[in-house]
Amino acid sequence: MKYRELYESWMKDPRLTEGAKAELAAIAGDEKEIEYRFGGELEFGTAGMRGIIGYGINMMNIYTVMRATEGLSRYLGGVEGASARGVVISYDTRKNSRLFAERAAGVLAKHGIRVYLFSRVHPVPMLSYAVRKLGAAAGIMITASHNPKEYNGYKVYGEDGAQMSPEATAVVVGYIGEISDYLSVTGEENSPLILPVPEEVDASYFDELEKLTLSEEAIKKCGGDLKLVYTPVHGSGYIPVTTILKRLGIHVQIVEEQTKEDPAFSTVAVPNPEYKETLSLGIALANRVGADVVFGTDPDSDRLGVAVKDDRGEFAALSGNQVGILLLDYILTRLKEEGTLPENAAVVKSFVSTGMARAICEDFGVELFETPVGFKFIGEKIKEWEKDASHTFVFGFEESCGYLRGTHARDKDAVVASMLCAEMVCYYKMRGKTVYRRLMEIYAKYGFVLDKNISIQYKGLHAMEEMNATVDALKTRKVSAFGGLSVEAVRDYSKDVRIAADGSTAPLNIPKCNCVYYELAGGSFVCVRPSGTEPKLKLYFSVRAKDEGAAEKTLEAIRADICAIL
Repeated sequence: MKYRELYESWMKDPRLTEGAKAELAAIAGDEKEIEYRFGGELEFGTAGMRGIIGYGINMMNIYTVMRATEGLSRYLGGVEGASARGVVISYDTRKNSRLFAERAAGVLAKHGIRVYLFSRVHPVPMLSYAVRKLGAAAGIMITASHNPKEYNGYKVYGEDGAQMSPEATAVVVGYIGEISDYLSVTGEENSPLILPVPEEVDASYFDELEKLTLSEEAIKKCGGDLKLVYTPVHGSGYIPVTTILKRLGIHVQIVEEQTKEDPAFSTVAVPNPEYKETLSLGIALANRVGADVVFGTDPDSDRLGVAVKDDRGEFAALSGNQVGILLLDYILTRLKEEGTLPENAAVVKSFVSTGMARAICEDFGVELFETPVGFKFIGEKIKEWEKDASHTFVFGFEESCGYLRGTHARDKDAVVASMLCAEMVCYYKMRGKTVYRRLMEIYAKYGFVLDKNISIQYKGLHAMEEMNATVDALKTRKVSAFGGLSVEAVRDYSKDVRIAADGSTAPLNIPKCNCVYYELAGGSFVCVRPSGTEPKLKLYFSVRAKDEGAAEKTLEAIRADICAIL
């Protein structure tokens, strides 16, 4: 059925809500908008689905949510014991998040599947933890993470608390594809099978986090006097982040204007703590009260943004890579000092994250593993090591402000990251230095590395296809250098192969994804991949140089070269 015919069929269908009909009627004369909404289906990938809120088969609405849940329900129907074990559902503060959660719960219940539904907003890590704590068969998180306010999404978790595996997701997608009539799916939202998540789950989550503290003495000496500003940016992190910090005795000041659960995120342009602008109200408050550090979490509180005072007394927003290496260095330092660093300790990062992690891990004698982008791959490494006991997971991170210590959850956890960053500030404060000064010491010890990324926005119904085609074209193009740095090897992650400059090849032994990665002379790299959640082509740069000025100059040259061929 063509998109115009599909649009007309929805408009004539008596099962469509009046609100939906009014919204669709308003675009009757906009052929491009109709094509966008009905010309293709919202893709359900390995991280679930994410899209702009609105009616149509390419949008986030009750019908696409219920259809996806119908597919998940059919999958769980074939898993022994899944109906009794149930599914945990959480949601953040975005528009329609609670509504989508309730509709998903109703579909599951109609299939006879028990549902544990949080009574208020809870972040990603607490959903991941609850799945494990309750022994559930799966979990659903209604969120679009750090995307703009127009978006919402639907993430599915497996029984281990990690995002559902590609293999299981493929089966779910098959069931979803069988449902051509979006409006046919119904649910039982008042079913007795829908239960609240037991209150003790929250308490036990915080108990688990407290076990992960590394500097109790420093917290006791400095925590009560610490000037820490925190903003939840209108998201789900407010209660959990402030709860864990107060439980440890760490003083925290809140950006009151951003505690309201506001689906419009009206005080920021984009609710992404990776951007300094998103932390601007927090930085303003920090300057007024003379604070040491500013924290900000995104709507589903799986990402943590950090700003600290530099040597000039001005707040500098740290990149996700910088926070990652600071936490990595701090965790390994404290474990070594306490004599508790496991002999088989392992760290995991996405391959687009800073190359400096390898130097730090080698210095501590810790093995470093790389995965594709997506924290589910880090969760899979944890699961693998639990089975074979070959390694002990101590830390995992992604450059996009995602961090995890502990195995209580299997996704990014901005709550535990907030706790660790706060105690790290206390640890260095007790030793008479700042976090920024420690970062400079790390650069002095291991060599300066400049890590940055940029995004090229795509638009329209075929944005994902166009982005993937751009990346595919790079694989057949011979490039000898970027920014004056020779290309020593090209990694084609879609084929799981590393091609050296001399033409020799070797397997990467990593899950496949559509990404091209250029290894450059001196340990630098540039990488190109399409985002899996937004219509953006992402370019990652990691430049090793003698100092920041030289790195900036080289980065600009590399950037000009790569952009010229895209």
